[in-house]
Amino acid sequence: MRGAASLLLSIGWLLAGQPIAAHGATDEAALRIDVPVKLKEARVVFNLSHPAFEGDEPTGLAFLHVLTEHFHADGTKAQLVAVFHGDIGYMLLDDSAYNRVRNWQQGNPYKQQIAALMQAGVAFEECGETMLNNHWSNGDLLAGVKVTTSANLRIIELVQQGFVQLQP
Repeated sequence: MRGAASLLLSIGWLLAGQPIAAHGATDEAALRIDVPVKLKEARVVFNLSHPAFEGDEPTGLAFLHVLTEHFHADGTKAQLVAVFHGDIGYMLLDDSAYNRVRNWQQGNPYKQQIAALMQAGVAFEECGETMLNNHWSNGDLLAGVKVTTSANLRIIELVQQGFVQLQP
């Protein structure tokens, strides 16, 4: 049975255009990429509105990591924006707010992944409507997270600017 780590590794190799052999398969059974994709430029908005996990790993953060690594390796000029709203908006809360909202005591477990993705150039935005509905303030967010009027309006705006929308 393939776990999240194996799936992400396979996706990473597929993105890198490398052949992948099934467990125990010979070279003849290896996957061959017939249409390799190498982008010169990419503008992607991630619509992150609902909990989606591969085991304990948030699917959206995992896909952002795979894409940033791939784009970096290929020299792709990339703009990635992650817009959080709805049931998954809590992922951008700082430790204190995360503990309060999630009835937790160990802080935001995603903050290091988010910080690394920010360092790699991913912009993180939180929906203002989600914040109002949950009585959160700007001070409740991780450093570097920006607040947008509305996730849906922001996604529409970015799509109109030529961004491709992904919703893992």
